[in-house]
Amino acid sequence: MKGGAREVGRPIERAVLVGIDTSSLRSDDARIGAEESLRELERLARTAGVEPVATLHQNVRQISPATYIGKGKVEELRQAVQTHGASVVLIDENLSPGQQRTLTERLDVKVLDRSQLILDIFAARARSLEGKLQVELAQLEYMLPRLTRAWTHLSRLGGGGVGTRGPGETQLEVDRRRVREKIVRLKRRIHDVERTRELHRKERADVPYVMIALVGYTNAGKSTLMNALTDAGVLVEDKLFATLDPTVRRLDLPGGERALLVDTVGFIHRLPHQLVEAFKSTLEEVRRADLLIHVVDATNPEAARQIAIVEGVLAEIGASATPTILAWNKVDRTAEPPPRDVAARTDLVAVSALSAATGRGIPELLAAIERWLERERVRLEISIPAHRGDLMALVRRAAKIVSEHYDDGTARVTVLATRKLAGQLRKQLEETACSTSPTS
Repeated sequence: MKGGAREVGRPIERAVLVGIDTSSLRSDDARIGAEESLRELERLARTAGVEPVATLHQNVRQISPATYIGKGKVEELRQAVQTHGASVVLIDENLSPGQQRTLTERLDVKVLDRSQLILDIFAARARSLEGKLQVELAQLEYMLPRLTRAWTHLSRLGGGGVGTRGPGETQLEVDRRRVREKIVRLKRRIHDVERTRELHRKERADVPYVMIALVGYTNAGKSTLMNALTDAGVLVEDKLFATLDPTVRRLDLPGGERALLVDTVGFIHRLPHQLVEAFKSTLEEVRRADLLIHVVDATNPEAARQIAIVEGVLAEIGASATPTILAWNKVDRTAEPPPRDVAARTDLVAVSALSAATGRGIPELLAAIERWLERERVRLEISIPAHRGDLMALVRRAAKIVSEHYDDGTARVTVLATRKLAGQLRKQLEETACSTSPTS
């Protein structure tokens, strides 16, 4: 399956979707409801280039070790596949390798669980070398325990026992070894690419501007907001995971300040663990940001749970303590205000209602960023030697000068600067002092 557009001449795959309600088996709130999850699965299917032709629902009160869903529902599903001529079944849960294999055998069509579908979409939409390597690694790690599916035909030769041992098992072990070896090679290549990305991060760290990262549930409007703020030209589609690779652009604030704005991959509930692990280097952009703008789709009835899911992923990657502005997006399509419990959170920098598509609320968001920047400034008194005109230019460009006077060729300056800039100024002045001292 390919994302979005299908290959020329390739028939559209028809899918039966199976919605699963496991609310009676769990008590966590960090998952969206069964109906919304099924609607999300349908959008995932269309994003992957698959046409949903039928939908079944299953209230699971006891998980079947063999098929996850009950025997009666398996038979109903088999009939639906035949009736609608479906070639694939999409289960809105994460199946064990055994459950997936058994369902495939009984239904005689491809059976994909939620994780495999998301992995497929990521594979189709990754554009950068790092993104492609990360997705391939996640797919192989997902595939490894499921390799037995490729050799089920060998087990039917004689019902097991004599005549069925040897070649099949040997080939299976060969395949597993090859996959493990490829996983090792991919991790090495990703490590090499990460070193290049780390160099780029260090270059950005030398830039005196704060880093602001856009985060949020997939399709919340992050890329639209990125374009509205910076004219970045980032791809915008009404599809899940339209953007995977991070994009960094300069953000010019109304008061003359500058910042770096980065757009990152959207989150989703039950995001495959393999993807979170594989994309940790990409998500490092989020962890190292000075400020997060958490974009929320105000029109989604599950917005509060989506916020909890995003916060869960942020906690997993070590970014839960980063100052955050909650951007309540798409208010042009709803009259609903931000939930009271969200707006009252004490750790939020601000809650900003806006429409990235129409521009409504954008000035207020920029003002909130500037107020945060103002609070983040520290007072710094420094002496800049005459030969360091570059530092004086940096101060004039990126800080607010409270006072300045010159004494014997040295500029004595009091400034209000961001913590990042203050640290850079101190470091460069210390290096200058060491390089000009008599003992150096």
